[in-house]
Amino acid sequence: MSFCKAIVPVALLGIVVALAGATADRSSAEGTSAAAKAGRLVPFRSCGEFLDHVRPQAARFVGPWGFGRGGIVSDGGIPGVATGAPATARASAPAQGVDYSGTNVQEEGVDEPDLVKTDGTTLFAVANGRLNSVDVSERKPRLLDTLKLDGGRSHELLLHKDRLLVLSRGGYFVQPLPAMAAAIVPWAPAESVLAEIDVSDPNALRVVRTLTLDGGYVAARLVDGRARIVVSSQVPEALPFKRPDGNTKEAFAEAQERNKDVIASSGLASWMPSYRLKSAGGETVERSLVQCRHLRRPAGFSGLGMLTVLTVDVAKGLEPVSSTAVMTDARIVYASHANLYVATERWVDRPDPDRPDTQQGVTTAIHRFDITSPERTQYRGSGKVHGFLLSQWSLSEHRGVLRVVSTERPARWSDLDGLDGLDGFDGEDESFLTTLRLEGGALVQAGRVGGLGKGERVYAVRFVGDVGYVVTFRQIDPLYTVDLANPTEPRVLGELKIPGYSAYLHPVGEDLLLGIGQDATEEGRSLGTQVSLFDVSDLRRPARLHKASLGLGWSEAESDHHAFLFWPRTGLVVVPFSQRAAAFRVGRARGVEELGRIEHGRGEGKRPEYYSMGIRRSLVMRDTVLTVSDSGVKSSSLATLAEVGWAAFPQPPARP
Repeated sequence: MSFCKAIVPVALLGIVVALAGATADRSSAEGTSAAAKAGRLVPFRSCGEFLDHVRPQAARFVGPWGFGRGGIVSDGGIPGVATGAPATARASAPAQGVDYSGTNVQEEGVDEPDLVKTDGTTLFAVANGRLNSVDVSERKPRLLDTLKLDGGRSHELLLHKDRLLVLSRGGYFVQPLPAMAAAIVPWAPAESVLAEIDVSDPNALRVVRTLTLDGGYVAARLVDGRARIVVSSQVPEALPFKRPDGNTKEAFAEAQERNKDVIASSGLASWMPSYRLKSAGGETVERSLVQCRHLRRPAGFSGLGMLTVLTVDVAKGLEPVSSTAVMTDARIVYASHANLYVATERWVDRPDPDRPDTQQGVTTAIHRFDITSPERTQYRGSGKVHGFLLSQWSLSEHRGVLRVVSTERPARWSDLDGLDGLDGFDGEDESFLTTLRLEGGALVQAGRVGGLGKGERVYAVRFVGDVGYVVTFRQIDPLYTVDLANPTEPRVLGELKIPGYSAYLHPVGEDLLLGIGQDATEEGRSLGTQVSLFDVSDLRRPARLHKASLGLGWSEAESDHHAFLFWPRTGLVVVPFSQRAAAFRVGRARGVEELGRIEHGRGEGKRPEYYSMGIRRSLVMRDTVLTVSDSGVKSSSLATLAEVGWAAFPQPPARP
């Protein structure tokens, strides 16, 4: 077995509720047929049909203050789950993977948004609420221009030729527990702003258009110049709900009835999210985010939220060329070259006192969208797995089969003391690897294997061809190897138990896997960040060849793969750690050899602009290593890590 060549590269909110076990999947022909039927979403044939659906459903959850108190308004459920100007190309243009490294992504050819993007000549980086362009054509970087970005608490970039998309999350409140949270937390409006930047002249960055969305930007993927942007919209803000006139039971009841009348008389504009496209000249066009005929819903009620996938042809501009939507929520986004998948948990409603046999648990709904067309995104089908997913790495498509790793109990319950034995939980978490095929318009289970890390939860997942690697942890880190050559019969082949865990896995050579994570005692107490090199040439007997300890602390690469750099030509690995960047040379013969640490101005007292809040990203540019922080870009020798040059970013005003 050998690795295929590739360029590869949440925090959940804790609301403690009572959950119990989930039902087992059926693998018989009858069960498969039922799952396929259940997985088909129902399209709306008209806007009137949409209103006929949404009004009575919304009326069930309206209260004296509107939504958000005592009603479930949003649920990531699925049907059938009763319980739960273009630059001219030149031959001499720098080539990614040869002259420079790009963003560390999950799938080759599927770009992901990040803080830093480059074409090998100019580097674009977000820092301190600004977009900075830096000339990196020479060994010493040079700041060219900076552009202040509007609003948003976070910004990410996608680059295609001379167009840069800036995706801002604004006030989006990520809520992975939609059903339960809606009963406790009032809804908060969300709005996201996307900007199209002309970077044909990096000395003069220019905003061409801005796109303001009703809803929270979740994630995006760029394939062949087409961006698919996933937006999650919640219940409407514009409904004119009435508050109680007093604190009496009668006043509450009267207000609730008035609010039900508001729902009954509401129009399409109250429920359908929209977008506003503004040109540099100030002209603004407002349109619906999705047309009713491109909107689907599960057969059973799945909430009032809306997941929308926008298709943007970056070369033509920011205006969406098409959109499609499902009435559900969105948390995790994964894309292959052909399909985009959106997953979200469906948390079963609160126990029904009239149905004491109601099972409690969590399932994850997964929706598949075809992105092979350059002009539109097409919904293809939905499915589900029991449990919750760690991240996008829990999903992988290979030869048309989707592989999914899920854990029966969410992470926060495993990490909280005193919960074992409560509400039917005995602490025996278990993870599964499930394979799904598209059949009859639904994602139907093809195979499943369990028993991964009983009493533990998943910390890392990596799929490479027909092999899956899963790391679970509670006190000891088992690294599991799973044979997926036959998707209908996935098999656990090997298991390696060592102290600590790996939170990110990356192939670094022939049958070699690198892990970034935490060392730990046999009791599970963290000892600091470690880098581990695994030999997986024998899948039945994976072995750790070497490890290197970075010291007490945590690396951003443990939770964000974009912070990880591997340069195959020299075996260089760079990860941020404790404000610095730690560099290693890895290989079967040399093991894990630390080369040194790169700092951004520590101790440079005469150059206050040189101080950094911490290195966030690193990349190779010909014979140099570039490291990026909010302070600027530093160039270091690829061979020795010696400083070559520095370009400072504009800094925010000092606090008084």
